[in-house]
Amino acid sequence: MNSVPERFGRMVFDDKAMKARLPKDTYKAMKKTIKDGKRLDIAIANVVANAMKDWAVENGATHYTHWFQPMTGITAEKHDSFISPSGDGSVIMEFSGKELVKGESDASSFPSGGLRATFEARGYTAWDPTSYAFIKEGVLCIPTVFCSYGGEALDMKTPLLRSMEVISKQAVRILRLFGQNDVTTVKTTVGAEQEYFLIDTDLYDKRKDLVFTGRTLFGSKPPKSQELDDHYFGSIKTRVAAYMKDLDEELWKLGILAKTEHNEAAPAQHELAPVVTTTNIATDHNQLTMEIMQKVAKRHNMICLLHEKPFEGVNGSGKHNNWSLCTGDGRNLLDPGETPYDNAQFLLFLCAVIKAVDNYQDLLRASVASAGNDHRLGAGEAPPAVISMFLGDELNEILESIENDTAYDAKEKVQMKVGVHVLPRFPKDTTDRNRTSPFAFTGNKFEFRMLGSARSIASANIVLNTAVAESLKSYADRLESVDNFEDALHALIKKTIKDHKRIIFNGNGYDDEWIKDAEGRGLYNLRTTPDAIPSLVADKNVKLFEEHKVFTRAELEARHEIYFEGYCKTVNIEALTAIEMVNKDILPAISSYTGKLCETASRKKSFNVDTSYEDEIITKLSKLTAVIFEKTGELENVIANIKSAKNTVDEANTFRDVVIPLMNEIRAAVDEAETVTSAEYWPYPSYGDLLFGVK
Repeated sequence: MNSVPERFGRMVFDDKAMKARLPKDTYKAMKKTIKDGKRLDIAIANVVANAMKDWAVENGATHYTHWFQPMTGITAEKHDSFISPSGDGSVIMEFSGKELVKGESDASSFPSGGLRATFEARGYTAWDPTSYAFIKEGVLCIPTVFCSYGGEALDMKTPLLRSMEVISKQAVRILRLFGQNDVTTVKTTVGAEQEYFLIDTDLYDKRKDLVFTGRTLFGSKPPKSQELDDHYFGSIKTRVAAYMKDLDEELWKLGILAKTEHNEAAPAQHELAPVVTTTNIATDHNQLTMEIMQKVAKRHNMICLLHEKPFEGVNGSGKHNNWSLCTGDGRNLLDPGETPYDNAQFLLFLCAVIKAVDNYQDLLRASVASAGNDHRLGAGEAPPAVISMFLGDELNEILESIENDTAYDAKEKVQMKVGVHVLPRFPKDTTDRNRTSPFAFTGNKFEFRMLGSARSIASANIVLNTAVAESLKSYADRLESVDNFEDALHALIKKTIKDHKRIIFNGNGYDDEWIKDAEGRGLYNLRTTPDAIPSLVADKNVKLFEEHKVFTRAELEARHEIYFEGYCKTVNIEALTAIEMVNKDILPAISSYTGKLCETASRKKSFNVDTSYEDEIITKLSKLTAVIFEKTGELENVIANIKSAKNTVDEANTFRDVVIPLMNEIRAAVDEAETVTSAEYWPYPSYGDLLFGVK
């Protein structure tokens, strides 16, 4: 297999493999299940399971696993072999439809937010036939959902699939009003751009903070960072290029549509972007991508950092979620066409998104909340914590003309002139790219830019799908009962624009004036994770999810508890790591260097030599040592007493309001001390070493 098309998807039991190995009737039943979401009969499942097992064994697999996505943010798997004893003491390789369709796991060992008690251990995994099985490291992986004995969703995928069904149902209702009776399903599609850092393994191993927390808790700014803009889209280093080539090969084998790779803005930062695909598959693929990125990096003696802010003072890493709506036959419902002002169907779907983002901006913010993302939002090309939408000049003018009942002056696309006669002219896009906008229209899709690099994309897409479904439902309920469809449609679009235009902002999201303006518009500014998470259980949001059967109140309350616990545990680990680094390494190093300076100063004084340098540094380090020692002691006391908080909400607020500010004070003093301490004495690789260590 030499060509990429031949190698692509060779470890996936995809449509090509099914068509070749399944009887025609079974293949048709599988296709119908995948296309329409119909339940698969157990007799057909048995045939599929046997064919899947034969294919997997031929490709080197000896085990299978139900591969699922619990609320840990990563994937989970339990491996079972295909072997089954035969009568003569040997074994045969078997795999039944029952084993394919359903598995069992210990539900009490995963985060449940109180949905499951420790003694209520039973949980089930159930096959998701809309996402192809694949082989990873000799194991047949079967994508599944994960639920409790009582049927509550304990994973990220179950509610995602529910939300996809809901938006499909409501979008089809709208399309029927426009005479598109042939459309039976509408799918949301996503392409998740993934940012990451690569650093040398040997340097990583010497940084306790990176090992334990994924980010640097200390580190002074190097002489050179990203200010020259020479890394962004720059020539890719040989070692990194070899990693990217290896990564592409691994992803392509698994049918992951890895498309674009380049250097990002910060030193040692890079990005991988895939081709868009159906949302649940895109979610599976992104989880696999993160796992494989880290494994492949180790082969090249590098570590792939997925934390949102591994280094202070340089760009953090996000995950841009490119979201759109497509019919089953591939028509993009967010494509405005050549004349968007004359495309009523497009305008209605656009308005549905505008209404959804405005009504549920708090939920969208909560869907991307994490301790890591709190460090990233608001700077370095990451959007602010305030949700707003960027539409560009043309769409903005179209919406204004509809709201004001004025004629829209359709302008021809401006030809771009680049000043070199030999180069062709090309039409200027009607929308620029606003890098500061959390939610930007980019031609035929929306780019939700607030997602953190380490998080699953499921949460954001669950909220987005359900919120837009609610808008579409309200439209369908209204339009299905009117006598004059065109008049009612115009009135509905006009009302949506008038009621929700506050969410539209085409300017600079980093401007302090925008934050004041947003407050005046009544937009949420949920700056931290503890500010955002309570939105999950707000009455209007519970009502949204319950009415569409995406979450029950109990499932939302569980996630509320899990996310607060996750925030607390993350910051607690960071605090404990900082304390250990200070007490065991940093203070002893500063003290040793100060002692060395004192010895030097004493000898120089005995020879009547000037000691102004030593005296100044000794004084400075002594003062910094006192601050570090005092603040670390305060931090230790807070951590020791924090468990006395009444609940996880109060605990999280203490971490946000007391622990993190203390850690910042300690860091400021430590980083200043690093700038005047001999590199010979400093216990950790510097920022310069880490950011420029991969040659």
